[in-house]
Amino acid sequence: MPLEIRGFDPHTASEAAFAALNAFGNRARAEHYPEDPPHTPEERARMWRALPPYIERHAWTAHPSNAPTVAALGAVYVPRTEDNQHLAWFEIHVIPEWRGQGLARLLLARIAATAQAQARRLLLADTDADIPAGEAFMRRIGARPGLVVRANQLELAELDRARLRRWQERAPRDVFTLGLWVGPYPEAELEAIARMKAVMNTAPRDDLEIEDHHVTVEELRQEEAALQRRGVVRWTLYARERGTGEIAGYTEVFWDPLHPETLHQGDTGVFPRYRNRGLGRWLKAAMLERILAEHPEVRRVRTGNANSNAPMLKINYALGFKPRKTWTEWQVALARVLEYLAAPSS
Repeated sequence: MPLEIRGFDPHTASEAAFAALNAFGNRARAEHYPEDPPHTPEERARMWRALPPYIERHAWTAHPSNAPTVAALGAVYVPRTEDNQHLAWFEIHVIPEWRGQGLARLLLARIAATAQAQARRLLLADTDADIPAGEAFMRRIGARPGLVVRANQLELAELDRARLRRWQERAPRDVFTLGLWVGPYPEAELEAIARMKAVMNTAPRDDLEIEDHHVTVEELRQEEAALQRRGVVRWTLYARERGTGEIAGYTEVFWDPLHPETLHQGDTGVFPRYRNRGLGRWLKAAMLERILAEHPEVRRVRTGNANSNAPMLKINYALGFKPRKTWTEWQVALARVLEYLAAPSS
């Protein structure tokens, strides 16, 4: 069947276009996490329109000619930051009945052209181990694995609450105190929070050719606005050293009132000079206690951890997190992608 590739601009897209994109997105969502409920077109529109401005996105949808149905989606994300100006992230999704017909290659051509125009030399994308077609495509274009991540999931009904209490009882309260930000960060704390975020540069990156990212206050403001547009609530629990007032580490979770059963764990990090004092366990345990007390509708917590991040995996597995699936983050030189696209398709 003849196909048509269309650019997709979420700020000008019609309700019908978002309805078609949402039907496609729910197909993809069900393939990755069948236990998750579908989104509505209105939710999808909010998510797509809420991207922080410091990330530039270009997207395309593939359709059977003269049909609204979306058969595939491709997008490339170009960070407008002072670091990592050599790379861009991309995604390509093709629904099962359209795989093997060259749609990924067609979308990749547009992604590569955009990356080349933006002077990016490295492309990154991730694949779900439960969908072998993704890995096969990345190997075909010459990509190599950079980081393997486990998506781990905790069913709160199985949580060992006695362990939460023990970890908090052993916490170094004489040296540190915990604080909580619910929702937007306080404006007066943005400089300190930008410094706090730097701890995530110590997380394993394995073979990924990525530079440290130094979060700016303006990026934080843009992220806050994006979360508010989506209607997502963030909780940030942090540990502060009593003597210096310095933030030693933090953990954050994200909760969507429209999908209250699943809580998404974001960053958890402790600066190296404060490690081996039980701060990571204290932060995680205190956050889970608060979730249990204030959001009884939450049934599960989902997180992602690099396979090489043994300390965090140890904490999560002790809490009862179990492996849900595996993701691989791939990297490929733009020059290699252009070679692949220039060769005759098989």
